Amino acid sequence: MNTLSYKTVSANKNTVNKEWLVVDADGQTLGRFASKVAMLIRGKYKTNYTPHVDCGDNIVVINAEKIVLTGNKWTGKSYIRHTGYPGGQRSLTATEMFEKDPTRLVEKAVKGMLPKNKLGAALFRNLYVYAGTEHQQTAQEPKAFNLNDLR
Repeated sequence: MNTLSYKTVSANKNTVNKEWLVVDADGQTLGRFASKVAMLIRGKYKTNYTPHVDCGDNIVVINAEKIVLTGNKWTGKSYIRHTGYPGGQRSLTATEMFEKDPTRLVEKAVKGMLPKNKLGAALFRNLYVYAGTEHQQTAQEPKAFNLNDLR
């Protein structure tokens, strides 16, 4: 048996095949939904997954306004940021952020599950979140994807 016939395949930006997928957030729990979307964006379900390469898919999330938070997270979960000035700490509850822009809840949840480096910033650009069912990526002909098929 020739042991050299089994080579480890390492993907690069020329050999990856990126797809466009539409994911529906209607009735999904925010954290569980975001972790599956982050896994799709990262490409971890693919056989040629390479940690330092953007080998994931482009994801279009629709119905972000129908996302579900369990327990008392609508009032208890707070999103904290700092302006950079002394005493500049600002916080919003999940309800306040949802009222301003429902897509930001999904975006912040997914971004927090991506790597905190240049690759993570590049991967985050593969996410498109829309509040309703209409989206602007119809020209890319995205395929509908059911997140319940993933484990």
